[in-house]
Amino acid sequence: MVIYLYVLGAVLFRLIPHPWNVTPLAAMFLFSGATFRSKGRSLLVPLIALLVSDYTVDLLLYHGVYHWFSPFTWAGFLLVGMLGWTLRGKWNWARVGGASVAASTIFFLVSNFGVWLAWTMYPRSAAGLAECYAAGLPFYGNSLAGDLFFSALMFGSYYWLLRRDEQRVTVG
Repeated sequence: MVIYLYVLGAVLFRLIPHPWNVTPLAAMFLFSGATFRSKGRSLLVPLIALLVSDYTVDLLLYHGVYHWFSPFTWAGFLLVGMLGWTLRGKWNWARVGGASVAASTIFFLVSNFGVWLAWTMYPRSAAGLAECYAAGLPFYGNSLAGDLFFSALMFGSYYWLLRRDEQRVTVG
């Protein structure tokens, strides 16, 4: 049950002011992939939360303008959730840190590919794709910082909660 609270907290964080791309969304998918018992639910629950929060953010902040690149965003996050499956039952600080870096990179590659594919501002060529990726590098840096921070926060606090509960059982 507590895992659902992590998902809720992550999507609620989107509604408060924050630097561009410094959000807990990739960490939410990574964490969900690693901690939900069901692999299907580990993707479905954060995806539904993301879709609802996308709608809310679009409605409140952008006055109903639909973001055309959302399918690429959603696909990137689903891949991050699947990456979380590699952490199941065997996560530590090094693995979570490495997975966070990989999550940022996966999301960067997929979402910027969507920008290149859907917008006309970059030529439909290898050079245009490279230009699109180069233009996205500042956002990648923010994503990387946010993913590392929020992954440490989620996995670290969850580890603390598990250890606290184990101590209660052994002491009681």
